[in-house]
Formats: sequence, C-alpha cells, structure tokens
Amino acid sequence: METAKTIENLRNEIEVAIHRRLATPKDFEALREMIFLRLHILVSATTLKRIWGYIDDSVSTRRSTLDILARYIGYADFDAYENGTVGDIAESPSSPIMARRIDVDEQLQPGDMIRLTWQPGRIRDVEYHGDREFCVVASQSTRLKAGDTFKCSLMIEDEPLYIDMLVTADSVTPTAYVCGKKSGIHFEPIQASEDSM
Repeated sequence: METAKTIENLRNEIEVAIHRRLATPKDFEALREMIFLRLHILVSATTLKRIWGYIDDSVSTRRSTLDILARYIGYADFDAYENGTVGDIAESPSSPIMARRIDVDEQLQPGDMIRLTWQPGRIRDVEYHGDREFCVVASQSTRLKAGDTFKCSLMIEDEPLYIDMLVTADSVTPTAYVCGKKSGIHFEPIQASEDSM
C-alpha cells in the first residue's frame, strides 16, 4: 500500500478512535494530550497539524512520529500498521489487542451495569446510558461520585481507562480523566439490583 494512502488511513482511524475530527488548533492539542496520557510520549501539536495537512510546509513526516501514531491505536509501529499485522504486538503482556475488553458500541446496551476496580482499592459502579455515555451509580475511594457522567468507547483489562467529557457536580466544563493509570483497570458486569456500596 502506498505510504501516503496509509498515512491518510491512519489519520482516519485515529479520528474514529478519539471520536472527533481534527479541524482546529484545540483538536490537535487534545490529541497531543491523549497520546501523552496513553503512551507517555510528547508529540508537538505542530507536528500533528503537519500530518493532518492543517498547516502546509515541506517538512517530511518522521517515521518515529508515524510509529507513535500507530502505537496509539494498538499497533507495534507504523510498519505493522502498514502491513495490517496487529499480531506483531502479541508478545507485550499489556497488549490492548490481546487483552479482555469491552467495545462499548458493540457489546453494551442502555441499562447495562459495569463494576470498575483498580488499585489501591478503587471501586466504581457505572450504568451505560447509550451513545458511549455512562453515569456513576456508586463509588468507593475515587474522586468520582454518584451522579457524575462521562463518555468512554473502550474498556481494556489491565490497561488504564481513558474517559472523556467527564461532568461532575464541581465541574464547570467537561474534562478528560484517567482511571488506573499505574496498574490498569478490571471490570465485570453486575446486576442493577446488586447492593450499592
């Protein structure tokens, strides 16, 4: 596959993964932050703007940057993405491709309840409302409280949970949040009738 076309496909897949089209400076800043949260690697917003064609110059894209973008959506590097070989990362114990996971759009129905747990002793019960939106029903030892809402499209066992559009009783504007940053999260379905904490 031609590299330019592959880069275009990679851009499209990232936009699908983050549920937003990159069209403003704020969008590129947001992607920069999401990459840092997931991979702990800083990529400049200017570099991202170049890759998306938001700014026009003759600087060619570094392969290392393409590797980072491919890693962001679960591939070992850009070569693995270009070849469609997601199995290249199977040797990594924290591989999001191989881990147990919930694809929210595909696997959940409104009203489904999930218990999320992570270290040290964090527990949160959430109810799915549809359109990737969850509401916190009960919470123990976490900053999030019952009634808080957030959006999430994917939950991966033993990986951090990245949530977006978090709205709390104290928040003025929606924000992003990471659960289980050090050890990852665990999840299990629960019945709505189970006792709250």
